[in-house]
Parts: sequence; C-alpha cells; structure tokens
Amino acid sequence: MPHYDLAIIGSGSGNTLITPFWDNKRVALIEGGVFGGTCVNVGCIPTKMFVYPAGLAAVPAEASRLGVELTLEKVRWNAIRDRIFGRIDAISESGRRYRDEELDNVDLYQEFVRFTGPRSLRTESGTDITASQVVVAAGSRPVLPDVPGIHLPQVHTSDTVMRIDGPPRQVVVVGGGYIAAEFAAIFHGFGSEVVQVNRSQRLLRNNDEEISRRFAEAADRRWKLELGFSLRAVEDTGNGRVTAVFDDGEGKQLRLETDIVLMATGRVPNSDRLDVEAAGFDLGADKTLSVDSRLRILSNGEPLDGVYALGDIANPYQLKHVANREARVVAHNLENPDRLRPIDYTAVPFAVFTDPQIAAVGLTEEEARSGAAEGTEIVVAVQAYGSTAYGWAMEDSEGIVKLVAEKPTGRLLGAHILGREASMLIQPLIQAMALSTPVHALARGPYWIHPALTEVVENALLALDVDIPSDAPL
Repeated sequence: MPHYDLAIIGSGSGNTLITPFWDNKRVALIEGGVFGGTCVNVGCIPTKMFVYPAGLAAVPAEASRLGVELTLEKVRWNAIRDRIFGRIDAISESGRRYRDEELDNVDLYQEFVRFTGPRSLRTESGTDITASQVVVAAGSRPVLPDVPGIHLPQVHTSDTVMRIDGPPRQVVVVGGGYIAAEFAAIFHGFGSEVVQVNRSQRLLRNNDEEISRRFAEAADRRWKLELGFSLRAVEDTGNGRVTAVFDDGEGKQLRLETDIVLMATGRVPNSDRLDVEAAGFDLGADKTLSVDSRLRILSNGEPLDGVYALGDIANPYQLKHVANREARVVAHNLENPDRLRPIDYTAVPFAVFTDPQIAAVGLTEEEARSGAAEGTEIVVAVQAYGSTAYGWAMEDSEGIVKLVAEKPTGRLLGAHILGREASMLIQPLIQAMALSTPVHALARGPYWIHPALTEVVENALLALDVDIPSDAPL
C-alpha cells in the first residue's frame, strides 16, 4: 500500500498546492476527470473566450443606434471553437504531462477515488493509498433532471455545449442562473434563436431584486423568455432535432422544437462520488464538505488535523477566485501546521458575463434591511449609466450602479452593477468593502477621471445619503 506525505483529490486549484516545499516528499495527485479542473476546461476560461467574440458579433446592432452601419458577414463557430480548445486542451495536457512524467516525487492517478478512512483511499482500479495529509478539491458537476430524453445527444450541459458543431439555428436554454444567462447571451450574439426557460418567475435569484428585474427586462429585448415552466421531457423529432416539453404545474404545456437543449440548472458538489461517509466527514445541507475557518474538514463537528477541503466541494460560492484564495490558505496550513491561518471571505465579488453584464459584492438591499441592527438606517442609491457623459456617448438606457450603505457610519454594505464593463467598474467598491473605506472617503479621497465610465460609480457614491464627518475630503 503506497503511503504519501500528501494526497490531493482534484487537479484544479488543488494542483497549485504542489509547491517547492514538497520537492523531497511524496505526493499523490488524483484526477478522474480532465486535468486542470472546471475553470480551465469547461468553465470560466473557455466561456469567456466565447463571450468576447459573441460580444463583437453583437456590435452592428448597437452601432446602428448610434448612426454607424456595420454588417456581420459570418460567424465561424467551428473556427472559434477550435482556436479556444486548441489552446485550452494544450494547457491541460501540458499540466498533466508535467505532473505525471516530469516530477519524480508526484504520482498522478488518472481515475476516480473513494475514501476508506479519513486518510485512506481506494482508486477505481483497486489501488489502496494512505497519506499523512489529505486535501479534497474535487469540484462540482452540472445538474441533470431525471426526465425522459435527458440523455439524447442534442441535450447538453456547459461541459459539452462549447464543443458542438454550429452555431445552432435554435437553442433552448433551461435555467435562470449565471450559466444560463451567459450562454443565452453567447448564442444570441452569434445569431442563434434563443429561448430561455426557467421554472421560477425570477432570473438570477441570488442577485439584488432590482438587478434581477432589470436584467430580465433587458434579456427579454434580446432573446425570448418563458418563465414559470419546468422541463418534463425531451422528445426526439426524428430529423436531428428535439422537442423540449415543459409545463407550469397548472395544466399549461409549452413545447419547443429546437436544434439543441442546454441544461443550465446549476451544479452540485462531487462529495457524493467520494464515499465521504466512510471517512466520517460532515456534510452541509447543500452537500458541501463542512470545514472550519482553517479549511480543515469536520468530523462530528470537530476539525481533522491535516485533512482539508477547498473549492466547489467545500463552499457555496462556486467561484475560481474563491478556490484560489482557499488554496493559498490550505498551502500555508499544510506547510505550517503550528501556525494555521484562517480564510477570509470578506467582500467576495462575482460577475455574470452576460448581456448586459452584471457584477456584485456584499449584501442585497433586501438582505441589508432585514439584517440591520435596530435603529440603524440603511440608505440606497441607484445611478444610471445614462446620467453620465460617457453614458450619453453610449446612449445607454439599461446600465445602473446600485449601492447599499449604513447611514450613520458610511459603511458600504453592498454594490450591484448592471451594464457595460460591470466586472471592472465594481473593483474599487470591492476594495472599499475589504478595507473598510467609508463611501464619502472613496468618492472624494481619490480623483475620478472625467468623463470616464467610472464616473457613474463616483456619482452613485455621492448620491448615498450618509452622515459625513466634518473633516471629510471635499
């Protein structure tokens, strides 16, 4: 039975744990899927490599509003796909080869694995492994409902849809979250006829209610929305196409014939594939591994020394930048067991690279008002892109910056942006929350370039009705 100083399950952010500290120690790296994990292979990176050209394809429609007539001649989907995965696949293979063939101290097990104890594992092929320290970074996978026809070849998830031959003429996107929103925008930008179907009446339900509502209005101007319908079956039409069958639970049926169906109804942590019960690990209600502030896995509520978890299998964020931060903390704690450091989840931001783009950090207005201490007044400001000079230049009628703060302290509680470059505009607001910078100090301390688009953030900060100290910057 091979014994290792460290066993890592998952080659995404878990792969970064193999630092020079381990050069003279034995490491097992275990990956049953594609080397490199979700982000590089089927998530953040390839999707954004589709988002950018899809945005370029949509430019003629926007330019026409501004008096510039442009023409979209052709979308070479397969060329775009091959350019993206020609790069992605090479990165994945290079990483695999480096770990498998070039490092004498690392053994790569390219198969799935299950726990037989908190520090013991058995691979699919029957190899038993033990390790002094263990890190579980096994990620998540797309959810597929148990309905007839769900395994037809025209039904895809985000793991497979980017490799199709296309673009398809018609696409049905099932779901109302960020994956659904991004792919609906990608296919719409490339000229596909898109219908997005969601079982609830609200898209992007984890966002601020006003942002969700405004996004739905904007999306409905771009592609077709059908809200309040659940998928019941996918039927083969016999001509290479399928019909997606939905109902609203009250007798109304919706039938959509289409080239492909994209199931974008969320992702689940891979904890159920690891037999974590055999290891005695605690699970949360969402099936993530329960961890303490040092990211040690809990067993009966107590942390297991030297047994860690990170990424989608251990947190609800499902964000690469969170997994990377967790990996840095775990790397430190593995190497310094006498000086463990905690993870800090202050001001975790996210972005949805759809059209229009969305970014947020902190509390929604609803959360801030419901969670405020008695007597603490919550103030909100909403600033339209179109209220600034750069917004005039774009003739923007959709973009907004919405800020939520405490009136007496000027503490920023939440920031929500819908519109062009939202993922970049939000960064100073993330920093203000992380560094506890009051909103007036952020608005009036630094200079803000006029007439850059960032002026909409400055104006939103100034619009917040907070108490301002007498010695605050002018």
